[in-house]
Amino acid sequence: MVKYEIIDETAVLTLDMEGYSTNVINEASMTAFAEAVSKAVEDSAVKGVVVTSGKKEFVVGADLNMLKGMNDAAQIFEATKKLNELFRKLETCGKPVVAAINGTALGGGYELALACHYRVAVNNPKIEIGLPEVQLGIFPGGGGTQRLPRMVGIQKGLELILQAKRLRPQEALQEKMIDALVETQDELIPHAVQWIKETGRKVQPWDEKGFKIPGGGVMTPQNAQVFTAGIALTRKQTYGNYPGARYAMSAIYEGMLLPFDRALVVESRYFTKALMTKEAKHMIRTLFFHLQEANKGGARPKDVPETTINKVGMLGAGMMGAGIAYVTATAGMNVVLKDVSKEAAEKGKEYSKNLLDKKLSKGHLSKERYEEHLSRILTTGDPKDLTGCDLVIEAVFEDRALKAKVTQEAEAVMNPEGVFASNTSTLPITSLAEASSRPHNFIGMHFFSPVDKMPLVEIIMGKQTSSFALAMAIDYVKKIKKTPIVVNDSRGFFTSRVFATYVGEGISLLVEGCPAALVENAGKQAGMPVGPLALADEVSLSLMLHIIKQTEEDTGQAINEPRAQLARLFVEKLDRPGKKAGKGFYEYPKDGKKYLWPELATHYPVRDDRPDYLTMQKRMLHVQALDAVRCLDEGVVREAKDADVGSIMGWAFAPYTGGVISYIDYVGVEKFVAECDEFHQKYGAPFAHYGSHYAERFVVPESLRKMAAEGRRFYQD
Repeated sequence: MVKYEIIDETAVLTLDMEGYSTNVINEASMTAFAEAVSKAVEDSAVKGVVVTSGKKEFVVGADLNMLKGMNDAAQIFEATKKLNELFRKLETCGKPVVAAINGTALGGGYELALACHYRVAVNNPKIEIGLPEVQLGIFPGGGGTQRLPRMVGIQKGLELILQAKRLRPQEALQEKMIDALVETQDELIPHAVQWIKETGRKVQPWDEKGFKIPGGGVMTPQNAQVFTAGIALTRKQTYGNYPGARYAMSAIYEGMLLPFDRALVVESRYFTKALMTKEAKHMIRTLFFHLQEANKGGARPKDVPETTINKVGMLGAGMMGAGIAYVTATAGMNVVLKDVSKEAAEKGKEYSKNLLDKKLSKGHLSKERYEEHLSRILTTGDPKDLTGCDLVIEAVFEDRALKAKVTQEAEAVMNPEGVFASNTSTLPITSLAEASSRPHNFIGMHFFSPVDKMPLVEIIMGKQTSSFALAMAIDYVKKIKKTPIVVNDSRGFFTSRVFATYVGEGISLLVEGCPAALVENAGKQAGMPVGPLALADEVSLSLMLHIIKQTEEDTGQAINEPRAQLARLFVEKLDRPGKKAGKGFYEYPKDGKKYLWPELATHYPVRDDRPDYLTMQKRMLHVQALDAVRCLDEGVVREAKDADVGSIMGWAFAPYTGGVISYIDYVGVEKFVAECDEFHQKYGAPFAHYGSHYAERFVVPESLRKMAAEGRRFYQD
């Protein structure tokens, strides 16, 4: 668990947990660590201590399996108290202690480093250092809220903790989160030992008499303003949906007014409160456990050997295709980027060059790696260059005839055993596979834009898609370090289908007389990252109308609901197709900030009998959750956890709830069903003239009604 060795009168403690791929903080690891610390402290021949890791990473944080099992406040408080006692023993042991950070140090791992007197890290741009716990609904509970502000100042400490910043070593050095860098792994321990011999500071600044917080304490005029502004900014960013952030700020404010040991007790109390919230439990479950399972390829067929993907064809060099080419090349695979001409493909390659230029300028990439990544992208207008591709992905316009054409061109020359993937966002994969000569190796791979930033890939199984095709798709997604979820074929699949209900409900509220600004704010305050009207502009109303018309053509049924009527009005009569054209729901001046189109109220007047603000928020979230349940019932989504991961990673559905299905548990199944019944009576059934699909959007599926009657939940925490 902890390797103990003496190097030049220095005890080097190497954390190396058995049965774990990375070191984490839990009862077993900290018990072993405490024993090693005691051994070093009690040995008079030992002049100092170095803490490092025998794994690729330093320590990646607390063992969330341990936290997940803690449901008693007294248990949580005692656990944090015990950890703080260990860290205090380390920093007050009377000997200099160095954290030799060989890899990523996050959360409790960085808190361990903070409890050391000196921190040195390898200057590797892949290493991350920080306290990102607020992303999981909690905050640093191992002294992080007390040590970091005392080390870098209150303002900077607040920023690093509340924004969950993960810094590269060079950035961490600039922010004074670490004290030194070495260029290679081999220099790390010698540097630490040398510091102990030459400097050997053995008292933390906050334990020295007369210590003053850098930049002043809580009551200085500057920091009084920092907290005032911080409270307002945190509220603006979280809308009160993330209690962990609020508790973190309280722990910092109160702790900075107290002696250090009393401050740690305050932190432990607030950490206990945060961990006991339903937000923390839901976020940890989805954003750690379920996300981790998806990232490991949990949906991959177990009986298919690992597939080989050396050469990938990318059809279409627009923003989507260019983005896929970039992540493929930077993952070490060769890419053939094809468009109607080599010139068009070169424009797509320029996208990769621009992204790599930024990395190079920031020192996140060497010149050699820069050249290597660019050299992997071959641009062409000739289908013959796709010869030998193991995987081909098309990202051409949402037109069946065009997709059929490029499918047949690629299959004529690509690896006969290769897989063809469509990046369509709405068209059923089974029907697109009709153009394929090998539908068993035809699959859907729905990326999100911009590809280099968006973490999710939705993999869609057609009726004839084979296990081999699925295995290759998941292998590829893992190679490009994205999160895969697997769904079954359906119009709009899961993400596009459910996401569309948010935009559609926002439009309905506008049509019902709600002011556009209130619609946008209600969406954001409910937990969505962007208002529904801004999202409609982003996706483009012209694309929305195209999808509506394609659906009408495929199904033979007219779509007359509010979003369809509005899309026709905005695109065909008002010439306001969305952000790309500079005008939609918003105006997008080239030299200024966007603003809502002033004439909106002329077309959609504000009404006195409009829904109230809380109802607006609930409708926009409830309608998404209901459709996600239908996706489960129809077998589009295989498990609730896939829906939760997909909703947060795909379109950022209210993360504090744990995802689109967890949201129902968050509200309470019985309460959710009752509210949907009320919404159906008021905002569904009376609008049958818009079509049955619209009128029945708040109708509760029988499976959910049965759950409510039986007092069951989707997750039994």
